[in-house]
Amino acid sequence: MIAKLRAQNLEPYLLLLPSTIFLLLFFAWPMFRALSLAILNDEGQFTLAHIQRMTSDVAFWDAIRNTFILLITIIPLQFILALIMALIVTSGLRGSGLLIYFYALPIAISDLAAGIVWFAVFTERGYLNTLLTNLGILDKPFIFLNIQTSWPLIAVIIAEVWRATSIVFVILVAGLQGIPKEYNEAAEIFGANWYTRLWRVTLPMLRPSIQVALILRTILAFQVFAVVVALTGGNLRVLALEAFRWYGDFRNANVAAAYAALILIFSMIVSVVYLRTLRSPETELTG
Repeated sequence: MIAKLRAQNLEPYLLLLPSTIFLLLFFAWPMFRALSLAILNDEGQFTLAHIQRMTSDVAFWDAIRNTFILLITIIPLQFILALIMALIVTSGLRGSGLLIYFYALPIAISDLAAGIVWFAVFTERGYLNTLLTNLGILDKPFIFLNIQTSWPLIAVIIAEVWRATSIVFVILVAGLQGIPKEYNEAAEIFGANWYTRLWRVTLPMLRPSIQVALILRTILAFQVFAVVVALTGGNLRVLALEAFRWYGDFRNANVAAAYAALILIFSMIVSVVYLRTLRSPETELTG
């Protein structure tokens, strides 16, 4: 009997063991190594030289600016679009269930493939220029991906919104499906209109899903890389690209690790902000 109870007590931990080992090997250990490379010299002594070299890099502040422009533009657009899409899918309207497959399609497309698709749209002889010239709107092809303009940044924003909105959409759909219908039905009986039900009932109960969606999407936005390379050839500076450049082109793992550590710090700060500002009602009551 005692042996059986012990086996039952150990079972949850045994089930978690493979995932724990995976996280330790492929997330915790690389994170520790990156942090150590960023703040230690070749003799293993603490140093800020690598961080100073990163901040003195001519592309550093451009990478910071572009990354945060992408972040504050992409995340709100994706959340609003994903919420609208999720509300349509879960509305119960005829045929709305089929839309989930259409809306979720981009999630199966890799970052690089999505970037190549949108490069074919925005390039000088691409689909957009062909359409605009055939309609007589343009006399000659417009160079949308001219790095001297803001168009490459806009192109990356459009490509990222198209590619990754489905990630937020899937999470929100799962959250909406977990909200009991009785709450909205009760609010409707008491005279609440659609907007009031959305604002006072649906969104508060959707907070845990919103937290997960925003944290995951923000972390991925800080790491945007393949779409930038495909659309701009790496000429648009972002933090992840600078980390790759220092490691691959300049063969300096220490400065590359400093960039990676900076991305990690930014991601952690934003995640804490989300967790504090989007706490569920139950969490607020328990402190």
